[in-house]
Amino acid sequence: REPGGTPAGERVREVLLDPAVELHPRAEALLFAAARAELVEQVIRPALERGAVVLCDRFLDSSLAYQGGGRRLGRAPVEEVNRFATGGLLPDLVVLLDLDPAEGLARRQGRRDRIEVEDLAFHRRVRDAFQDLAAGDPRRFAVVDAAGPVDQVAAQVLAAVLDRLEGR
Repeated sequence: REPGGTPAGERVREVLLDPAVELHPRAEALLFAAARAELVEQVIRPALERGAVVLCDRFLDSSLAYQGGGRRLGRAPVEEVNRFATGGLLPDLVVLLDLDPAEGLARRQGRRDRIEVEDLAFHRRVRDAFQDLAAGDPRRFAVVDAAGPVDQVAAQVLAAVLDRLEGR
């Protein structure tokens, strides 16, 4: 769970997602990286060393898209701090659930967090950044059209994951 998954990460999550908290984009990027560093050292790396398969709901590429693209910090500085935070660890597979941002926001029910309350232009920049990342590294990314029925989307995600697991 990102941010989160560790005691420190959960505390950072509270700050990062609280709509009442105002953060400079650099502070936001650094907090995400700090939570990620804890998750890598306490959860992910030990699991990988045991030979486990690790599934994350977000990781470094999310920061590249949200803070680098959405917050306009640029890819290079966000990538640099996150490579340091993760010790260079990258996922073997990133499943990108691609959806028009207007449709994605319309699907959201209930209270919105600090990032979800951003305007449509922000979410379009995030999507553009994700699409650029996927286009630049097609072996690591599986792009799934998330506009279809849930069972169809789930089947595509499962196929991408199984294909990668069978290929390693």
